[in-house]
Parts: sequence; C-alpha cells; structure tokens
Amino acid sequence: MQKAKWLSEEALQIAVKRRDVKSKGEKERYTHLNAEFQRIARRDKAFLSNQCKEIEENNRMGKTRHLFKKIRDTKGTFHAKMGSIKDRNGMDLTETADIKERWQEYTEELYKKDLQDQDNHDGVITHLEPDILACEVKWALESFTMNKASGGDGISVELFQILKDDAVKVLHSICQQIWKTQQWPQDWKRSVFIPIPKKGNAKECSNYRTIALISHTSKVKLKILQARLQQYVTHEFPDVQAGFRKGRGTRDQIANIRWVIEKAREFQKNIYFCFIDYAKAFDCVDHNKLWKILKEMGIPDHLTCLSRNLYAGQEATVRTGHGTTDWFQIGKGVRQGCILSPCLFNLYAEYIMRNAGLEEAQAGIKISGRNINNLRYADDTTLMAESEEELKSLLMKIKEESKKVGLKLSIRKTKIMASSPITSWQIDGEIVETMADLIFLGSKITTDGDCSHEIKRRLLLGRKVITNLDSVLKSRDITLPTKVRLVKAMVFPVVMYGWQSWTIKKAERQRIDAFELWCWRRLLRVPWTARRSNQSILKEISPRCSLVGLMLKLKPQYFGYLMRRADSFEKTLML
Repeated sequence: MQKAKWLSEEALQIAVKRRDVKSKGEKERYTHLNAEFQRIARRDKAFLSNQCKEIEENNRMGKTRHLFKKIRDTKGTFHAKMGSIKDRNGMDLTETADIKERWQEYTEELYKKDLQDQDNHDGVITHLEPDILACEVKWALESFTMNKASGGDGISVELFQILKDDAVKVLHSICQQIWKTQQWPQDWKRSVFIPIPKKGNAKECSNYRTIALISHTSKVKLKILQARLQQYVTHEFPDVQAGFRKGRGTRDQIANIRWVIEKAREFQKNIYFCFIDYAKAFDCVDHNKLWKILKEMGIPDHLTCLSRNLYAGQEATVRTGHGTTDWFQIGKGVRQGCILSPCLFNLYAEYIMRNAGLEEAQAGIKISGRNINNLRYADDTTLMAESEEELKSLLMKIKEESKKVGLKLSIRKTKIMASSPITSWQIDGEIVETMADLIFLGSKITTDGDCSHEIKRRLLLGRKVITNLDSVLKSRDITLPTKVRLVKAMVFPVVMYGWQSWTIKKAERQRIDAFELWCWRRLLRVPWTARRSNQSILKEISPRCSLVGLMLKLKPQYFGYLMRRADSFEKTLML
C-alpha cells in the first residue's frame, strides 16, 4: 500500500505495528492500534490543511518569503541528520565529545598550513589608497540581503536597518581606522563552519561541504574592499572565464560548449575535451603565493596588505549537531563565505593559466580566426583541442603549473570526451575516464551536441519536483491560481535550466507540450482515463503563454543581450 505523503513518522510506525499484529491474528490489539492510527492520521491531515491555508493566505497577502518557506516545511524535504561519524581509521564514533574532536581534527588538518612555506610579509605600507567615504559604507549596508544567519558575534543585518544613520557613522569610523592601520579586529577574522552533507557516506567527514558564517559587520568593510579591488582586476580576466563575474554565468558556458561542438560538426572537425576537476581547490590556496600573485597582477600594496592581514591569524570553529568545537587556526584556502574569496580565487586560477601559456599555445579550436583552447567557470576548467596529443599537452601544462601553487588535479574525477575514438590515458598511475556524455555545470553534454538527451533529463527532473509538491498541489485548501503560480515558480525553472542553447526540434517540442499538460492535469486532478481534451484543460488553467512559447519568446532576447555586450565571446562563436 502506498503511504500518504502527509502522514507523520509516528503514524507510519503505528501502521507497521498494526500490520504485524494483524498478521498474528491479535484482533483486540489490532482494533486498539487501528483506532490510534486513525486518530493520528486525522490530526496529520488537519495539520496539512492548516499549512495549506497558510500558504494560500501568504500568497494572497504577497508574502513571498513566507509562502515558499511554508511550502518547504510542508513538503518535508529530506535533511540528512548528522549522527555518528568515522575517525581517520574508519571506526564509528558515537560519543558527543569524540564526534566534536573528530570534526576539529578533520577541519584543522584540511586548513593546516604547509610547514615548508614560511610567511613573507612586506614592510610598512606608506602609500595609502584614498580614504573610505561615508557614502561607501551606506552603499554597502543598503546592498545587504535580509534574513541571513548571523556570524559568531550574533549581530544580524536587520539591526543595521534599524540604526540607519547611526550605524553608518559608527561603521565608517571603524572601517577608516582599519583602512589606515591595516589591522582587523579578531572577531572579524573568525568563522563558524557548518558541515552540509554531499553525496556519499554521511559518516565520512570528507563527504561534507563546510559553509561558513562570518560577521555581518565585517562584510561592510569587505564589500568596500572588494569594490576597490574590482577596478584593478576586471581587465585581468579573459572572456573565457565566466565564474563570479557580473553579467556572466553557467548558462553562458553551457551555451558556449554546445556552440563549439556545433561549429566542429559544421566544419567536420574532430574535437577533444578534457573536463578538469581539482581536489578541494578553494581550500588549498596557498596564502603567501596568493599575495605574490596580487603583486604581480598590479594590485596596490595597500589593498594587498589589507587582504593579507585579514588572512593572518584566522580562527574557526565547527558547529555540529553535538555542539561546537574549540577554535583553531586556518593556514590555507580562501575564506569561506567571504566577499573577497571569488575575486581572489579567480586571480589565483588566472595566474595558473597564464603560466601554462594557454593564450600563446597553438593547440585548440580555430573559430572565426580565433584560437580557443579553454572555457572556465571558477575552478571548473574545460580544455579543448583538435587532436588527442594537443589535449594531453594542455592538460600536463595545467597539471604542472597547478602543482606549483598547491592545487592538485583529481584524476579520478577528471573526464575526457571526444568526437572520435581515443586511446586510454594514464596519469600518475590513474586512468582518466573517457565519457560519451557528462554533466557540465548541471547540463548534460554529448559528443554530438544533441540537446534531446538534456531536454528529456530536464523534463524528468521537472516531474520529480511536481511529485514532491503533490501534498500541496492536490490540496483543496489552495486555489487554482496559487497552484499555477507555484508550478511556474518551482517547476518550470528546473525544466528551463540551460534552455538558451537548446535546439528545439518538433519531437522535443511535443515532449515539452506533453509535460506541461501533464502538470496542468495533475493540478486539476484529472486522471489519464478521463476523456478531457487538451483545449479544455488549457481553457481552465488559462496560462498566458505555453512553456515552449516562453522559450521561443525569450531566445531572441538572450541573443540580443549577447550581441549588445562589448567583445562578447559568445558573439565570436555565433557569427
């Protein structure tokens, strides 16, 4: 029997006991458990009904944040619980003190400084950049997003909104003092790590991603420092780097790689890709090498000194379900949750690519008179060439230059994709896997550039989302317009991810239309056996535009956006 999704864990446990008792023939016990189950089920159903009424009310009042928070709570999204973990020898740890100690040991080792790399600090900075203005502090405060978790100091963003001008005056004074002395308060150097489970065994610390909470007060200063840095670093990044850059994103790189494959097929050229994966790239950045890179890139000494002193003497603690660990030192890696980190890491990655000589290399794909041999999104680097030998040469250059600055390639996760047969590669005793298709920045890429596989995958993901929302979408306490809004806000964006580069043929168009009608029929609770025409369904739903129609309508807008952008890399590929 299929369980109702709104039943609580308590009800399900009683249902299991009831089934066992029934199989044993204990009628009196069965009657008692059945009555108990029915009582709890009625309670759970009433609770769901109240939740759905609140969802409808939030939608009516325009409380978008509360609306989607309530939906997340109602649909019961799975959250992995942090229970026992394994020590470095693979033994299970169950005691609270042991678990905390293991988390501290793991993170401390992860961010431990290389003993061979000594600190190399410059002398006193004499030439200072222009002073911080009060309007910069005000701008930084106004750019903050509300409802964010506070750092170790417990100060929330909302407090600044209440204090307004008083907050600007106090923070301007503090920021100006740091600006002149280049010394940061120790509280601003502290981070609270929270482990978030990834794929794999939840008992292994390495299968967790640590996110960091830092002081919101420090973010005011960091935002100003980042804006000052930006004017120096923007011109240092090539157009093939799309990570953490204004106006660029994953959709652009997905489109670029599809268009490169299309161009290669158009001119009947072989094409070889290598999708590089680094082992914990952001956590392995060497601080001293980073400061040398900033100097070589022409960043003013004052800004470099401020960044270096922020990193000197960093401390962190890990907040687990069993309590918080002791504070420990951070010796390497860019700061988690810090506004400066994306910019600093991009400079670090750019230094590797320059030293590898990718721009001067002859290897690559020639398109419109330009040689293209790499696409980048932060640490996700894709190499491309017209021959196997050229691709391997590029990979080995990147590997050597990465090793010099402390980054190590994960050969196990590095993949190769080729349009023609390729021999097996072995690097450092490990075989580099060759794939016919793979997931690139969340989108499925194939050697022939066919989008039909990705479209099918996206439609399947959309079905999973709408199935997870069943308890909400089938509720009679939520009106049809609200349900339609939820589908458009939570289901369609999942389906449309990366659509900018799709080639939508007749078969794909029919699939998308069928999926959309499946969504609307599910909303109206119309079974497939009911003899209702698609026209009658669409008339009742009254969508302003079909899903396919929306894609076709937005595609020229995306094309125009690319054409208007100065020196657009995408323009080179398309024209």
